[in-house]
Amino acid sequence: MRFFPTPLPGCFTVELDRRGDDRGFFARFFCEREAAAAGIEARIVQINNSLSGARGTLRGLHWQLPPQVETKFVRCIRGAVCDMAVDLRPDSPTFGQHHWAELSADNRRMMVVPRGCAHGVLSLSDDAEILYAVSAFYTPEAERGIRFDDPRLAIRWPIAPCEVSEKDRRWPDFDPESADVQALRGLL
Repeated sequence: MRFFPTPLPGCFTVELDRRGDDRGFFARFFCEREAAAAGIEARIVQINNSLSGARGTLRGLHWQLPPQVETKFVRCIRGAVCDMAVDLRPDSPTFGQHHWAELSADNRRMMVVPRGCAHGVLSLSDDAEILYAVSAFYTPEAERGIRFDDPRLAIRWPIAPCEVSEKDRRWPDFDPESADVQALRGLL
């Protein structure tokens, strides 16, 4: 695995080292030692699978409050997605900024979304499917979110989201002074 830093501290794109022959190839999805060497929280407790049937389906922007904050390792296994991280850590130099990467079954790239960042996935193709490993268990009462179209964040999605759940439409605007966001202090 090769880790490439993004502008957001702790957020990486990951290229898988493929070992191949005439049968195909082998590559690691995750290696605790390699992640730890890159400074990434390496404990994985859950692996989730998500399928978005229609191009333009948006899921997010979500995060969990401490102590259930999550690091996510995201990989697209069918189709293509825009994988988005928004830095909500008040003590981060990139607080309130975002970064996204195109992940696809063809490029086999992954993204690491660090603790304290909101996460969203926008399908760039029909039948886009992702696997993502997380460092904390999903805890409904700790789940929070922000609007995907919040003007303060000024996210320029690569295509217009057209399928968004009612729950994701109702998330509040980003408020840097909110107690939920301030609870993410010290996560750098």
